[in-house]
Amino acid sequence: MADTDKVYIFDSTLRDGEQSAGIGFTVEEKVEIAHHLARLNVDIIEAGFPISSPGDLASVAQIAKEVRGPVIAGLARAADGDVDAAWEAVRHAETPRIHVFLSASDIHLAHQLRKNREDIMEMARHAVSRAAGYTSDVEFSPMDATRSDPEFVYQLLEAAIEEGATTINIPDTVGYAIPAEFEAFIRSLPEHVSNIHKARISVHCHNDLGMATANSLAGVLGGARQVEGTINGIGERAGNASLEEIIMAIRSRPEFMDVHVDANPGEIYSISKLVERSSGMMLQPHKAIVGKNAFRHSSGIHQDGVLKMRETYEIMDPDELGIPGGSTIVLTKTSGRHGLQARLEILGIKPADEEFQRIWDAFLVVADAKDEVDDRDLMAIVSEQTQIKIEDAWTLDLVQVSTGDHGTPTATVRLVGPDGEAHEDAAIGTGPVDAIYKAINRVTGTQNELTEFSVKSVTEGIDAQGEVTIRVETDGGAYQGRAADTDILVASARAYLHALNRSIATAQQQASPASV
Repeated sequence: MADTDKVYIFDSTLRDGEQSAGIGFTVEEKVEIAHHLARLNVDIIEAGFPISSPGDLASVAQIAKEVRGPVIAGLARAADGDVDAAWEAVRHAETPRIHVFLSASDIHLAHQLRKNREDIMEMARHAVSRAAGYTSDVEFSPMDATRSDPEFVYQLLEAAIEEGATTINIPDTVGYAIPAEFEAFIRSLPEHVSNIHKARISVHCHNDLGMATANSLAGVLGGARQVEGTINGIGERAGNASLEEIIMAIRSRPEFMDVHVDANPGEIYSISKLVERSSGMMLQPHKAIVGKNAFRHSSGIHQDGVLKMRETYEIMDPDELGIPGGSTIVLTKTSGRHGLQARLEILGIKPADEEFQRIWDAFLVVADAKDEVDDRDLMAIVSEQTQIKIEDAWTLDLVQVSTGDHGTPTATVRLVGPDGEAHEDAAIGTGPVDAIYKAINRVTGTQNELTEFSVKSVTEGIDAQGEVTIRVETDGGAYQGRAADTDILVASARAYLHALNRSIATAQQQASPASV
């Protein structure tokens, strides 16, 4: 490790994260998450708010007893009962901490606490002193610091340190700060708080303006050496700073940040998924670091670059984060030929140039009809395209069906024939597929018996491809056809035509003079 300052990672998933509307971890879930946080190698786990309920006190106490490695912290308001409950919960820990918080902004003092600044100063001193009587590891937070009078914040911090606080946390409680402003505030502390050298500076940022991570990193640049946040950024309102983002930003930009963290990145993905399952808060696909799309590439230009060298479009290694499968080439209508070819090779398919062109053309049709073409889609396309070894006598140009529970199914088809001209006809049937096949027979002038018809969904969802397989018999021969499309009726028409074209080609070969 380079000779850089360490930034301590303070996880509040089990406290501030649980304050998200709709989240309520069970004791078992809290303990499991805490053990996983220890494997992530965070430095401090804020395990809960013990005074809030008997259950929370019990869960914090259990974590304090079981989890070794990280400091175990309990949150407390500046009140004797809170501080005592916090100590009762964390006293079993290998290294216990009491985290005292108290509002500092005039808007909170006037409208929430109904206290003046002198009252707040005395409450802060008393609570920190009481906490310091239990443990030498005490943290103090002037809540809503970024909307408070800086001079009052400086006075509160100095008093708290005098009473025994060893960590001073600056909360951007309502996500109000702008990064440059927040960095300047942190930088101002040594100049205005005479005893600040006796405490570690921490930052705790919320995401109301979408800048929690940016403000946290700005705080580090300003001199903070502890950062507070949650896994996946869960928390009050718009959430907290995402610890995975902070950890990887510091790891990815060491030359700029000039600090390091001891967190184990290989545990990031698994704990993100654990918190996602336990909280019920599903991640948006584009969530940084751990979102579904974080290492998935759709654009043809990006796919080409990543296939040649991963670092062209990835600043982090997904394998380092424990992400199964690593980088993923996602096939969509914006993908390039190189991406499709690479995916086919992964599937063990190496088509000849002519076959690949047919697969590519069919892929573009499917990609235009759905958001993403997955491996099952590809296998259906390949199955259909690589079996075509004949010149199609007839190709589908249009199929239109009218059906319903109070009408007779009617189908209109337009086919391009061997003469290159379009031919159109219509027919009725017992169902829409029967009507399509009768209309095709009318256009082509063929007669056959449909002996097999099956349809299956290739993929899930409303945009799923349906694969149709049919078998027809004519003149003593049996011919199979297969086609896939997001419209099952179109797939049915194409599969039927494919079988007819095979029967026509066979009849033509049998009628031609033998080679000499």
